[in-house]
Amino acid sequence: MIAEQNFERIGPFVYPHFHPALPPLREGRDTKHHKVAIVGGGPVGLAVALGLARYGVASVIIEADDSVCMGSRAACVSRRSLEIMERLGALQDFMTKGLPWTDGRSFYVETEVFRFSMPHDAQQKLPPMINLQQYYIEQFLVDAVARVNQHTPGLIEIRWASQVDALQITGASVALDVANALGRYRLDADWVVACDGGQSFVRKQMGLPMHGTGYEGRYVIIDIDLASKHRTERRAWFDPPWNRGSTVLMHQQPDNLWRIDYQLRHGDDAEKALQPDQAAAFVQRHLDAVGEGHLPWKLVWTSIYRAGAMTLDSYRHGRVLFAGNAAHALPIFGVRGLNSGFDDADNLAWKLAFVIDGKAPAALLDSYSDERLVAFHINAEHAKRSTEFMSPPSRGFDLFREAALSLAQEHRDIANLINQRQTQAVAYRQSTLSSASDAFAAGPEPGAVLIDLPLVGEQAKYLIETLGTGFTLLVFKPSGVVADAVEAVARADSTLNVVRVNDARVAAAYDATQGAVYLVRPDGHVAGRWQQPDLATLRSALARACGHDISISNQGFAR
Repeated sequence: MIAEQNFERIGPFVYPHFHPALPPLREGRDTKHHKVAIVGGGPVGLAVALGLARYGVASVIIEADDSVCMGSRAACVSRRSLEIMERLGALQDFMTKGLPWTDGRSFYVETEVFRFSMPHDAQQKLPPMINLQQYYIEQFLVDAVARVNQHTPGLIEIRWASQVDALQITGASVALDVANALGRYRLDADWVVACDGGQSFVRKQMGLPMHGTGYEGRYVIIDIDLASKHRTERRAWFDPPWNRGSTVLMHQQPDNLWRIDYQLRHGDDAEKALQPDQAAAFVQRHLDAVGEGHLPWKLVWTSIYRAGAMTLDSYRHGRVLFAGNAAHALPIFGVRGLNSGFDDADNLAWKLAFVIDGKAPAALLDSYSDERLVAFHINAEHAKRSTEFMSPPSRGFDLFREAALSLAQEHRDIANLINQRQTQAVAYRQSTLSSASDAFAAGPEPGAVLIDLPLVGEQAKYLIETLGTGFTLLVFKPSGVVADAVEAVARADSTLNVVRVNDARVAAAYDATQGAVYLVRPDGHVAGRWQQPDLATLRSALARACGHDISISNQGFAR
């Protein structure tokens, strides 16, 4: 990573700026052949690099900007993403700076018509959501990269202010042409992960089209510095008197930063709305209406947003893999964008590392595309309902929304239509990596994410903290044949993590009788579960979860 940097203060945050450099060259080529090149050093690209580093796989990140991002972008980080951040060594920074929240309120005109609370109780280690600006998200991941490199110098290299402007794919590698202020060079890598955002150069260079739905609704995003004492929650106003025919959202972020999103009405001029005087006038009207117009505030950032749900048909194209907004785009409602990108990184990193290390066939990477495409379609369906409610695409939808909002205060079932359905972990229920399993009355089914619970006794930790970099067997009081089978597979695979669970509460939550076993993937998804498995069952399930002896294709399971 390049050490030389300078700093610029914009609003409440100090941005580090990194100067470009050239690697050692021979005839215009990087002298080092890289295992993995990651195009794009935003949150998803950094998460992929940190995920690979957990397995000792080196990577180089090519990032066009000379700093972490500026301004208001992603702002909400889900519990599932926080679990991923813990695996990547960045959780403490996220939790120290982020603002946890669990609930939200919606208003029609000026009347509260809906209130929601995301599932949360004292047994859960992490909150369902925190608010944290993307520039902090990126900086904390960059800091995690620095810690990795302190332990293993050069494991992750970030080349700032460098732009990929051409690529050439051969059978065994990918060549990237990179340019920065000091010159140009060619870089060779075995694998390329494209994390270069919604305007992905890699995607366009390869001629890969995105398919899906673009929505008409346009939103102005305004960040303001406001010393408000209001609690951290999500507030939404439908058809408020101070902006009739529109929807307004408001979220608190660290550093007294408040994000206001408001819908432009048909015929509104977007460029005019972004002018400082117009933005300031809107903010003052809004603050006056919510009882905070007397507080001093200042404008920090403005931008415009249009919703869309778009995706590539496949996230793997030979030795080039796509993740985050380079692979798909989702509307902001329900905060599925960045959180989905972190899930991409978590799914991809262990599979790519297993392939590079020779533990799995390259076909395992097709399961990354299959599973994350399923996740996209599930997320897109939820986002579609939320987007059509937040920004009605026709007069018919508009009438439906008016009716729902006017009845919501007295009819809870109707009020649920207002719910934006906040993001949650997607279960890969028909994943080709999952094995046939026994019937359980409770607990995570194959394809679902592990349910995190505290462990009592000597372990004194949470269940998810027991996961290693390999597969994990959760074994509930084994004896006899089951104990022998677990011992045998553990001897055959030194990376297999065996966790013996003696906590009765966990056993009850997992419907696990004595001898029950759950097989958990490195990304926390369950690959199989059995009441009394034998050695053949466990061996077969482990092989299948690594992509051996099964046929995986881009149509591997139903979407």
